Amino acid sequence: MRKFRYFFPVALLGLGFGLTTAYALETRSPANTAPAVGGVVPQGALGGCGHLRSAFLAQQAGGIEAALKSLEELAHKGDVGAAWELGRMYADGDRVARNNQRAFEYFSGLANSHADEEAGTAGALFIANAFVELGRYYLIGIPNYIKPDAVHAYEMFNYAATYFGDPDAQYHLGRMYLDGQGVGKNAKQAVRWLFAAANKGQYQAQAVFGALLFKGQSVARDAVRGLMWLILARDTAAPEETWITDLYDAASKQAAADELDAASTMASRSRSRFAPRSGLCASRGR
Repeated sequence: MRKFRYFFPVALLGLGFGLTTAYALETRSPANTAPAVGGVVPQGALGGCGHLRSAFLAQQAGGIEAALKSLEELAHKGDVGAAWELGRMYADGDRVARNNQRAFEYFSGLANSHADEEAGTAGALFIANAFVELGRYYLIGIPNYIKPDAVHAYEMFNYAATYFGDPDAQYHLGRMYLDGQGVGKNAKQAVRWLFAAANKGQYQAQAVFGALLFKGQSVARDAVRGLMWLILARDTAAPEETWITDLYDAASKQAAADELDAASTMASRSRSRFAPRSGLCASRGR
């Protein structure tokens, strides 16, 4: 079983479009001792979201306290979906007070206990996302708990990207190579990981890769395909993700009319192929 040394603390570009600043802003900020997760995993515990339904039913019957109790009992028994849902709830402040330290410990418990979960299984989706969440926490730190540590963030993203093939991890890994954050700048590796994530529907990667492609930065210029990726990303981004809209606006102002027309046609034909993946348990991907 793989173990990671850095999970449990004692008290963890320019492009002319402003991408470096955008990356710092898009990671979850802090404005976002847990039960141990591990031991013997019961048969079927890695099956996905089925056990979360019992917590939902408990909430319907007895409120959030009953739901938390149900999830905690499942997590103690080794249910990775329940442990992940608890981490997500505390990270997002979803029906509970936001507690980043508690969220971090749930995610780190998952990663430390199930790092070798077989890729491609339902349980692996939760484990991969736990690594991504840990990477985000290492990027920004948690006040009075862990300091920002880009090197450890890189390790979390790299593992989830390479072992699990997680598109969110691949996006973050690409950004770190692009910006030289936690690892030496490497344009070739940046493009490799951004393209891999974009092809899986990761819209932030589509935005950054599209901008690189449109400008011909770190990759051979292809204005039409660059605009296509930017259109797909713009159409998927949440309203508050203005950095993606800004990338598209900057490129579209520089593009010729025929390039815009060709890109729009290409994007229309490609939407189903490059659609974003469904979130875990119908939850949004973060």
